[in-house]
Amino acid sequence: MGIVKISDELHDEIRKSSSVMSRSINSQAEFWIKMGMLAELNPTLTFHEIMKRQLLKEVLTISEAIDE
Repeated sequence: MGIVKISDELHDEIRKSSSVMSRSINSQAEFWIKMGMLAELNPTLTFHEIMKRQLLKEVLTISEAIDE
């Protein structure tokens, strides 16, 4: 685990969003970082399409585990 330096303004936005989304500040930052990375890797997909793919990936992983 490392330390990432961000501006005070961005930290305030993360704090506000984390409260609305019922996530910790760290979890909210991690979510935004992951979504940003996925958006850069999939520039033609919308946010909703990226989320759907991630959810389907988790469902498949869970169902595969149940079958074993």
